[in-house]
Amino acid sequence: MKIVLPGGTGQVGGVLRRALAARGDEVVVLSRHPVTLEPGVRHVVWDGRTVGAWAREVDGADAVVNLAGRTVSCRYTDANLRQMMDSRVESTRAVGEAVRRAQRPPRTWLQMSTATVYADSRSRGNDLPHDEAGGVLGGEEPDVPLYWEYSVRIARRWEEAQAAADTPATRKVALRTAMVMTPDRGGIFDYLSWMARLGLGGAVAGGGQYVSWIHGDDFVRAVEFLLEREDLDGPVNLSAPGPVPQREFMRTLRRAWGHRPGLPATRLMAEVGALVLRTDTELLLKSRRVVPGRLIESGFAFTHPRWRGAAIDLVDGARRR
Repeated sequence: MKIVLPGGTGQVGGVLRRALAARGDEVVVLSRHPVTLEPGVRHVVWDGRTVGAWAREVDGADAVVNLAGRTVSCRYTDANLRQMMDSRVESTRAVGEAVRRAQRPPRTWLQMSTATVYADSRSRGNDLPHDEAGGVLGGEEPDVPLYWEYSVRIARRWEEAQAAADTPATRKVALRTAMVMTPDRGGIFDYLSWMARLGLGGAVAGGGQYVSWIHGDDFVRAVEFLLEREDLDGPVNLSAPGPVPQREFMRTLRRAWGHRPGLPATRLMAEVGALVLRTDTELLLKSRRVVPGRLIESGFAFTHPRWRGAAIDLVDGARRR
């Protein structure tokens, strides 16, 4: 297949583009600063906002997998939140316009989204899991920080931009993705492992909030599955079927690294730590209990369905790198 990857230079994009190239696909990465990275991958410049010469790559492609968007690993200032919104919505609109103009539009458009689109699980008083059929979208929960509400608004606008695109010949799927865990440097697993190895990976604010995650290998396999399954469109949760409370998540990770101690942290301590690390506490405090209802119903089998096995595999990979 010829697959176009807007925003394919990030951590998740790196995992995916390497896997697609390895299986023999023609992979074209759209990025602001194109470079040659791996055999079988071409890089083409785009600005992430407007339709330009890059649109010729979309015309005649088999699929587009749009991963573009500013990283969420930052402080949630007004300026950063606006950049998160603009980078996601504008790039999605540009991809949609390129698909609309194509004489031979791609059969499939997989659009990155986020599990953050769902409400904080605890806000409903029962912490039930969110699937695509019965999950509650966020934005109106009581007693949650205003920037959490704005991050949900970003997610919903992101999906709305894809849904609004006039692309009748192209199947559209919104990938509501949980935290993608890979052993590579600089990702969320690397950050959490750093905390665990230093003895800082204890329960945060009690640790009852759920963590939804997906192993990088299963993320790639799910994307490949959705590229082939022409009967699936709309929102699909890309999350392992075993979300766990944060205290259990970190305890399991500490054990995988060799039974490290884990100091607990209050909400205030988490706020101070996030400020020092120039990130935000939503990643630690929001309860995300998301399950992959449609993937499981469609017959997708996870290689790493439970966190214990996934954590051991990821730690082994981190030690080998």
